[in-house]
Amino acid sequence: MGAQSEVLEDTIAQNHTNEEQLRGETILFVEDEVFVREVTCEVLRSAGYRVLTAKDAIEGAQAYEQNCGEVALLLTDVILPGETGRMLAARLRRDNPGLKVLLVTGYAEQMELREEGCAETLVKPFSAGALLRRVREAIDCGGFQATSEERENGFKRAGGRV
Repeated sequence: MGAQSEVLEDTIAQNHTNEEQLRGETILFVEDEVFVREVTCEVLRSAGYRVLTAKDAIEGAQAYEQNCGEVALLLTDVILPGETGRMLAARLRRDNPGLKVLLVTGYAEQMELREEGCAETLVKPFSAGALLRRVREAIDCGGFQATSEERENGFKRAGGRV
């Protein structure tokens, strides 16, 4: 972890100097893997974002309810214990259709997301720079937009996507 830590610290220092990213928006990050959650939060916080974390969809929904007026982006892993990240996004968007969402997955090829060129997906493993770039794009451009079928079915498999 020493080499990874050094690379992370260098990347954080480089990204921290980019004032364009220091806007202070609140991101709700839902990720069940502790290491991924901690490192990603560190990168986001170093770039000036306020980060709320949750290990699953239940905690994510609770954190959103407690901070819904402040959340600029839902950043969620697709595969979570229990409810999926897509299902969480659908549930939260029922009350807030304008919620911006960026999905994270390590299974893009199996889910046919890479081939579709889904702009709303960040593929693991990702660099700190890619994370910050995609988060900024999602906040500025709107992030994931669900189809009406996905909204009705809680983002279950629809149109070849999961």
